[in-house]
Amino acid sequence: MVVCFVHKLVLSGLGTVSGSPQSNQIYCTGELLRQVQQAQLFTDDKHFVDMPLRAKPEEVLGQFQQLVNATPGGGALSRQQLAAFVEAHFFPPGQELQAWEPPDWTSRYGLPPALRLWPAQRHLPGSPRALSLASPPPPLRGRGDSVCDFPSRDSFWIIEGLLLSGMAATAEGMIQNFLFLVEKFGHIPNGGRVYYERRSQPPFLTLMMESYLKHTNSTSFLRRNIHLLEAEYRFWQQQRAVNISTGGQQYQLNRYRVPESGEQGVLQACAHQPPQQSLWAELKTAAESGWDFSSRWFLPGPRSTQATLRDTKASEVVPVDLNAILCRVERLLATFYRELGEAQKADSFQAAHEQRVAAIRAVLWDDQAGSWFDYDLLQQRKSTAFYPSNVAPLWAECGVDAAVVEKALGYLQGSSALSYANGLPASLARTGQQWDLPNAWAPLQHMVIEGLAKSSLPQAQELAFTLAQRWVRMNLAVYERHHAMFEKVPSRSGGEAPLRCVAMGPVRLSPLQVGFGWTNGVVLQLLDRYGSRLTSTGALVTPMLPWIGTCLALALL
Repeated sequence: MVVCFVHKLVLSGLGTVSGSPQSNQIYCTGELLRQVQQAQLFTDDKHFVDMPLRAKPEEVLGQFQQLVNATPGGGALSRQQLAAFVEAHFFPPGQELQAWEPPDWTSRYGLPPALRLWPAQRHLPGSPRALSLASPPPPLRGRGDSVCDFPSRDSFWIIEGLLLSGMAATAEGMIQNFLFLVEKFGHIPNGGRVYYERRSQPPFLTLMMESYLKHTNSTSFLRRNIHLLEAEYRFWQQQRAVNISTGGQQYQLNRYRVPESGEQGVLQACAHQPPQQSLWAELKTAAESGWDFSSRWFLPGPRSTQATLRDTKASEVVPVDLNAILCRVERLLATFYRELGEAQKADSFQAAHEQRVAAIRAVLWDDQAGSWFDYDLLQQRKSTAFYPSNVAPLWAECGVDAAVVEKALGYLQGSSALSYANGLPASLARTGQQWDLPNAWAPLQHMVIEGLAKSSLPQAQELAFTLAQRWVRMNLAVYERHHAMFEKVPSRSGGEAPLRCVAMGPVRLSPLQVGFGWTNGVVLQLLDRYGSRLTSTGALVTPMLPWIGTCLALALL
């Protein structure tokens, strides 16, 4: 089973989504979690909470309590005691999974080994109470070889790659997983673990359905599930909406916002000293956005190297891209309901779409700068720092006309972000966070490229191609050097490695994420759009190059 754009994980359920109260006390909160995380037994904060239990949760908790009661000095176990207890009562991460192969996979394209999919996986038989997985029933693909969750944002680009490669059945299975989660939770949690249930992630489910319908025209699948698409949208309107007054008018837009709770979660070891619950909530809110972490959430604004995670106030930011996504969701739901003959609902979502277009124009658009900007609720003003997400309304086609495109093009052309040869950086602030300089991320490139390419303006289309050419060349160079694909790349050449945030600071990227899902999905889409024009260091990209040729073969099915 090999394919160019998907990663390691395929999960199927055991009939239970939420963990038991006892397992939540192990993986979400409680004394065992607190002591293990503060002892920093593992270099990755997620390692412990992804370890399956060897016994029932209540038995493990009981034995831990006995050990605490027998330990002098208030029950604080030594690092050695904790390590021995964890080894005796938990399996290593990943033991809950077994291999599975998608039924619509074919190996006839002969991909090189470096681009092959890691074995897809299912849950092993056993009690879901002994796991931190919050798992849906159909198989589902994840994003990378060390990423054991299934984020819907990543899956949007993975699904695009699946569809281009003729794997509509697998794409449908992925969408079914997310529909199942919406049915159970009312939203899509931030990942497939019980400790993620309190926060969501960017609402791409309706966009996934749009992509699937373009390839299959399965109106029956839409009809059976449109109520769940609407349910996800309602979650954002009921739980993540905010009212903003400007120019004598009041507008409603959306933000990321995870309520405060007593859960310690997996960020415990990230702090040099215990932060307040409000900071935990802000860090989780930033994680809900997918931009974890970034100067984008540092208020009152990015401050170069002085900024830290303690400046994070993500819930006080009204993000351009989140509202662009929801703008597109509203337009799609209006279209879907009209196609299904439900005119009243179609009119309702069309009205919501028009209201959001007006709100984005009034609150986020800066006519003089020629761009949209995130809105700072604390300062009641726009945050004018550069992020590729600033121009997301172009991609979402949210209230965009020729004059707006021309101004947005001028904004991009006037930014130093275009000077980075490998791709647009996530920001122009060097903070040590992974969603800042120097990192360039595939979905951000794709949003900007697609937004420009949709325009009828020749200059915008040409810039889109230039950015696509840069991105494909960079990923080809990465592949030729490492025989692998990154989740992100440095935006400028010269040996600088991508950065990743751990323990409130940067460390070098951990082992390569082989064939990272959204990176390959974006490359496939760019090859599909520009394959006949793309060049590799002066020569046309041809199927003679195994990486590009394979992707072309898949993309042009």
